[in-house]
Amino acid sequence: MKILVTDASTVTNGDIDLTVLAKFGELTLRERTTPEELIPLLADCDILLCNKTQMGKREMDAAPNLKYIGLFATGYNNIDTAYARERGITVCNAGSYSTNAVCQQVFAYILDRAARVRDFDGFVKEGGWMNSPTFSAFVYPSFELDGKTLGIVGYGSIGRAVANVALAFGMRVLVFTRTPREDSRVTFVDFDTLLAESDFVSVHCPLTNESAGMFDYAAFKKMKSSATFINTSRGGTVVEADLRRALDEGVIAFAAVDVLTTEPMSHDCALYGAKNILFTPHVAWAPLETRKRVLDIVSACVEGFINGNPINVVNK
Repeated sequence: MKILVTDASTVTNGDIDLTVLAKFGELTLRERTTPEELIPLLADCDILLCNKTQMGKREMDAAPNLKYIGLFATGYNNIDTAYARERGITVCNAGSYSTNAVCQQVFAYILDRAARVRDFDGFVKEGGWMNSPTFSAFVYPSFELDGKTLGIVGYGSIGRAVANVALAFGMRVLVFTRTPREDSRVTFVDFDTLLAESDFVSVHCPLTNESAGMFDYAAFKKMKSSATFINTSRGGTVVEADLRRALDEGVIAFAAVDVLTTEPMSHDCALYGAKNILFTPHVAWAPLETRKRVLDIVSACVEGFINGNPINVVNK
């Protein structure tokens, strides 16, 4: 088997050894691969492993020997899974590897908003506490999470983990999901109800034709003016110009985003410079333990495929 890893630098900066994949065949590791560079590399490729590399009809037609595509990711919107099925190419993702990491990132945002830790730290470092007339400087409003409402859009493994933590904080949890679920601890509601009643809205659904652009200006207008919007799923679920408008106009109070439609952030990103927004550069999934876990899952998926027992297949 000839194995090609197209974007190794999206998984490791040297702290994880991807050469363990060589046990499955002749391994080619590339830190990054442009679309133009990819086509000739596919000519004799049997197994392709990637994170964000686009694999559509053009790419698959350039890979006559391709039998398997494995993802260092849960989302697979960068792969034309229908055409892969037509071509007899098995596509497997790394489901549930990032649940703990993304959940903790969501609550890093929520706790930052509630306790204003970054703001208070800046106040102290700028000498504010030294000049305070009292021992406790109430310069930023803070609040308890107990009794607040968290709306979760999408209720897969990450959505459920976020709900678990929210319930531990005493929060009320609303869920909107197109996939029927059962969980007596939370309340399943329609999309508009979730928007109207939530103090925090956190997105945990895959990017599909149905979810693309679901958070537009009309959706933000249905939220509380005091609400916080959080996106750690996919940037394409949001109309970025509409979120910018909602923030700048005070339609919602705050946003925290880890993902954008174009990554890395483009120079003309609509959200850059928006009011009351916190950015992280698509790192919710990136703790060392998480990336080690995804490599283990990818390895297990390749082994299962080679042995005739593929797991995590997304294009059956």
